[in-house]
Amino acid sequence: MAKRKPPLENNHEDEIRERWGGTPVYEEYREKTKEYSRGQWAAANLFMMTIFSEFADCMNAGAEVSDSEVQNLVDRLQAHITKYYYTCTDDILSGLGKMYVADERFRKNIDKYGEGTAAFVAEAIAIKTGV
Repeated sequence: MAKRKPPLENNHEDEIRERWGGTPVYEEYREKTKEYSRGQWAAANLFMMTIFSEFADCMNAGAEVSDSEVQNLVDRLQAHITKYYYTCTDDILSGLGKMYVADERFRKNIDKYGEGTAAFVAEAIAIKTGV
């Protein structure tokens, strides 16, 4: 069986496996994505980035993180992760929100839609999850 690697620009599969390998969430992720084609990876990742760009649009329009439009984006993000990668519980979503600002790679990638977008997303997630 050939080694499966998601066709991502910055493949972090080894780091992901090291940090979360052996967990039920990681096993779900592996099972759910094992048959993804390049096109499926690209579409899933593009849609996720589209959600981040919509967060930036809200932020730039002066929306508050508690506004229903912003909270709907949090719901869409959580549903997207669950559909394409793994079951994204509120606890997992909360951890992702924190990682979006704590890990410079994530912050830079999300902030390409506007400086402060990652922090805005993290704050919106914290409102939803209560953390």
